[in-house]
Amino acid sequence: MTKHVLLIDDHALFREGLQELLTRRGVDTVTTAADGETGIELAARERPDIVLLDIRMSGMQGPDVLRQLRRAGLAMPVVMLTTSHEEGDLVECLRNGAQGYLLKDMDPDELTGALEDILGGQTVVAPHLAQLLARVVQGQPDQEEDLDPFARLTPREFEILGLLAEGRSNKVIAQKLGISDGTVKLHVKAILRKLGLNSRVEAAVLAVQHGLPRREPAGEVSRGD
Repeated sequence: MTKHVLLIDDHALFREGLQELLTRRGVDTVTTAADGETGIELAARERPDIVLLDIRMSGMQGPDVLRQLRRAGLAMPVVMLTTSHEEGDLVECLRNGAQGYLLKDMDPDELTGALEDILGGQTVVAPHLAQLLARVVQGQPDQEEDLDPFARLTPREFEILGLLAEGRSNKVIAQKLGISDGTVKLHVKAILRKLGLNSRVEAAVLAVQHGLPRREPAGEVSRGD
């Protein structure tokens, strides 16, 4: 593999580690960016052969970066490299033009092999999500999502949405759940993105319209952050 890779991820240790790993495995150039805005600028200026993009980042989130890259006419393969196993994240990224959806805990040789396949024109996702990929490619609707507008939310996001419906501030939510204000902000951004909304007020109104915070998500058990 003798290519130029752009890595967009807000975790410095991960960037440095993956940069070294890819270099050792024959990648000519590995450019890194710590945030989405910088990553978009580098992609437009340097035109890398492939972009590796995290989903959960401070500031602009991965799916938003992906959409901006495509709107800018940048057609290089974009691969989501993430810890998220959420089906909703996979569907969203594939529908917005990602050529791959890989997990950060995969074996290094499997990662480089997957990147070679993607550079060869294939779409590659984590193996245990292959069945979902088949459904997306075939255009079959997600029935659960059709019935429940909150189906794509994680248990933690659902919990925070209920608190938004109660009119709680980020600070109060953070204190109630024992997490930081910054973590609450990231969750709220994810909620708005998944629900296709522009503000927390819209999210609160939608939640109230669907009976939150009185009901609980069927069959869900809180998994924390």
